[in-house]
Amino acid sequence: MTDLMLKSEALHKRFGHVEVLKGIDLEVARGEVMCLLGPSGSGKSTFLRCINHLETYEAGRLWVDGELVGYRQVADKLHHLKQSEIAKARSEIGMVFQRFNLFPHKTALQNVTEAPVQVKGMAKSEAEFHAKELLDRVGLADKAGNYPSQLSGGQQQRVAIARALAMKPKLMLFDEPTSALDPELVGEVLDVMRGLAKDGMTMVVVTHEMGFAREVGDTIVFMDGGVVVESGDPREVIANPKHDRTKAFLSKVL
Repeated sequence: MTDLMLKSEALHKRFGHVEVLKGIDLEVARGEVMCLLGPSGSGKSTFLRCINHLETYEAGRLWVDGELVGYRQVADKLHHLKQSEIAKARSEIGMVFQRFNLFPHKTALQNVTEAPVQVKGMAKSEAEFHAKELLDRVGLADKAGNYPSQLSGGQQQRVAIARALAMKPKLMLFDEPTSALDPELVGEVLDVMRGLAKDGMTMVVVTHEMGFAREVGDTIVFMDGGVVVESGDPREVIANPKHDRTKAFLSKVL
């Protein structure tokens, strides 16, 4: 699995009596951008949360960079990792949510420096130096001293991306990062994500932005009812979907 950043094998997840993931098999190569499509309730966000171990899974296996997520395997048995071990692994995976989840009482700069200082023990001066670089990278160098309430939704989401990048992750997860934005603000966030892809960041992106998926994605995966229905080259799947369920979904979003 040296060339794989993410591997999911027969992954199952349930909430009570509801089985949300019904055996997900996926692979994401290092440097690849995978776009996940599907209707609400198809299991896309739950799958992302399993990758980051914000949710535990009941069956199957999930690896990030060759390491099992949430467990240690001894012989044929899985043993839960300690919370400290889970937290360390999670710190290497960046996640950007639909809602920006910024600290409202902290400036953009403080939001970006918080985790490197508190989680990684980085010196404040070093964290601030890198944070300023990241804010510049997402086009917000002039907003370092602004509070979230003083920023547009698109600007807040770009701060959230900078915050995730501040931990120097090996994998970035995006859960519909533009769905809460006004239409005219979507482009500025997608431009940042295009830049990350160009720089070789491995990304799994839950999105309904078909143009982004077609242009930037290396692989597109359509999920429905907790299973992978169809996957392949984005241009091919979008232009010539083979499964009727994929065709019906794309007819409504294109």
